Amino acid sequence: MTKFDSSSTHWDIFCTVIDNYGDIGVTWRLARQLSNDFNISVRLWVDDLNSFTHILPALDPALDSQTHQGVTIIHWQNPLVIKWQAGDVLIEAFACELPSSVTSELERLDKPPSWINLEYLSSESWVDDCHGLPSLQSNGIAKHFYFPGFSKHSGGLICETGLLDQVTQWQADKAHRAALLQKLSIEGVNESDTLISVFSYETSALTTLCELWSQSTTPVHALVPQGKSLTSIQPLFSNALLQPGDCVTLGSLSLHILPMTDQVSYDQLLWSCDFNIVRGEDSFLRAQWAKRPFIWHIYPQENDAHLDKLKAFFTRYSRSLDNETSHAWQQLNIGFNQQDNQTVAAQWQKLHLKYPQLTSHATKWPVEAINDADLATRLVQFVKKG
Repeated sequence: MTKFDSSSTHWDIFCTVIDNYGDIGVTWRLARQLSNDFNISVRLWVDDLNSFTHILPALDPALDSQTHQGVTIIHWQNPLVIKWQAGDVLIEAFACELPSSVTSELERLDKPPSWINLEYLSSESWVDDCHGLPSLQSNGIAKHFYFPGFSKHSGGLICETGLLDQVTQWQADKAHRAALLQKLSIEGVNESDTLISVFSYETSALTTLCELWSQSTTPVHALVPQGKSLTSIQPLFSNALLQPGDCVTLGSLSLHILPMTDQVSYDQLLWSCDFNIVRGEDSFLRAQWAKRPFIWHIYPQENDAHLDKLKAFFTRYSRSLDNETSHAWQQLNIGFNQQDNQTVAAQWQKLHLKYPQLTSHATKWPVEAINDADLATRLVQFVKKG
């Protein structure tokens, strides 16, 4: 077993890659912010480096340890090839099970690190009551449950220092959008055309929307990465197997197929579009920081538990929207998540008329959502309080 050489002060984050990009997307952003904004030495342990490369192309899956953007990334193997050494903080991302060698080492320490389970983001009110609570583990060490959320009593939301100003500056200059499209080799987009990014799970609702967009009186450009969204749309173009770099048309709709990209480029894509369709947790939050209207395709759970989470977010997000716009947006999201294609078609057409109101709200929302402090800031404060 190789001994890992590090300073005596550091944080460890363990993450298992689920759904390809969601869990690792969140933890990678958190690790970078802790390093860049707080000068914390962070070691990010990841079990699937191959999937990780889709959002961090510079990563070499063959290496056991490497450093990118100030963060040390370690391949989490069973058993560990690199020995874990206790630092100040130990984070389990999304209830991943720590390696047995780590839990065994914890029992031997006179002063174990702060042990935190980073939970999934939720808007539900019970989060405030459970956030930060300790749970005594079988080894006698307390593990605290940290709940990201939208209220001032929760763990907050991931938002890097200066991010919202970057978005405002990007959107203020149309040359940024043009440069991004050129970088993506996307041609034929005029300033007045509608640009929509699509990153969802598989759903027939996308087929319905594409058919609507194809009948638009103005050009619509849908930007779709290779993956689950494309699988849903493919039946509309049965004569061609769509690949990254392809562009196909259907009436007023131009469908541009993109490769997966790094997080910075994906953020810029969201900032450049007029409407975004996103999924899971990471892209869902980045769509909000993009200050543009969006559809959230939430990860489905048993007994439709995900719909409760969806509706809880509606309550917070729609608080300052007028009733008509709020109802159309909520019904569109519910219809999309339940694959109620008739509702999707009807509400999209209604929402199209309410786009200015929805955009104005989306521009103001991020400041309200942050609630004075982001997740990384609150997490550092939480650890300091002990």
